[in-house]
Amino acid sequence: MSSRSKARKAALDLLYESDIRKASVADLLFKRITEMDYEAREFTKELISGIDSNRRKIDELIATYAQGWDMDRMPVLDRNILRLAIFELLWSKTVPEAVAISEALELATSFSTEESSKYINGVLSKVLEIKPDLVL
Repeated sequence: MSSRSKARKAALDLLYESDIRKASVADLLFKRITEMDYEAREFTKELISGIDSNRRKIDELIATYAQGWDMDRMPVLDRNILRLAIFELLWSKTVPEAVAISEALELATSFSTEESSKYINGVLSKVLEIKPDLVL
């Protein structure tokens, strides 16, 4: 597993824990940073910081394009995979769009369900389609 893939997994773990515990993801990162693989720390910090800074817009996009799902009723893991991928699709300057989607689908396949990966792919495709029209 590449260091960036490890960072995405670490970020997903932190986002998941933050959601479950209703805790600050930035505080959790601060507490857990030394437990992470050294190579993954910087990218994990970049992901968590970016998601935290843009969370309102990210969640608005999820709520808009996740047809048939309320944010509160969506599986926690799927919601956070979407947060991670949408941040990378829209704000990351170093991650190609195809990689962001591929990594999100890999996380969904590994840790959620086959249906989740199809659903996540659909939402991310819609976000990518409207990306040129978004004001960030």
